[in-house]
Amino acid sequence: MTRIALIHALAHSVAPINDAFARDWPQALRMNLLDDSLSADLARDGRGLDAAMHERFQRLAQYAVDTGAEGILFTCSAFGSCIEAVARRHAALPVLKPNEAMVEEAVLALREAGPGARLGLIATFAPTLASMPPEFPSGIALVPALAEGALEALDAGDGERHDALIATQAEALRAQGCSHIALAQFSMARARAACERASGLPVLTTVDSAVRALRRRTSG
Repeated sequence: MTRIALIHALAHSVAPINDAFARDWPQALRMNLLDDSLSADLARDGRGLDAAMHERFQRLAQYAVDTGAEGILFTCSAFGSCIEAVARRHAALPVLKPNEAMVEEAVLALREAGPGARLGLIATFAPTLASMPPEFPSGIALVPALAEGALEALDAGDGERHDALIATQAEALRAQGCSHIALAQFSMARARAACERASGLPVLTTVDSAVRALRRRTSG
């Protein structure tokens, strides 16, 4: 049985990715590591992805490897360079950034849609809109949008408002000429259906893409 480590910086990311595994790859043996101070410290301290933050990610990854993990998935979008450093150190394993698989699928979808296709990228955590766009290859037209107040609504237990705020952004992105929508964070996957209803566009989520990619890249 393939052991996959899921490393989270937001508590809200835990359920969506575990639900996706249970649905699409139930044979995988999952372990969940949560440090919800990572996102809080990044947002509060203003130091960015400094050496101390990199070291925290290395320690989390090493713990996962020491337990026998055969693949690692990080589920928070704002820590790209930290995750890339982990992937270099543990090159023998598939180590995925949360957006990596979705980026690949989104690029393919936009290229199939033809010239002029644009991807609406919605986030609820502002640093994600700074860290994620460079993960896309040049030539991909991105239209970023922040669903302000959505993460706070989820923190307060108001999932309906969270989904509605994201869906409002999806509808606005359709009006701006986007052909596809991408939800940039694992915690946002729950809003996919609402976004599809509001926009009438295909909606990609990081959770579904990530499970598909990990299953391909491991022996599972």
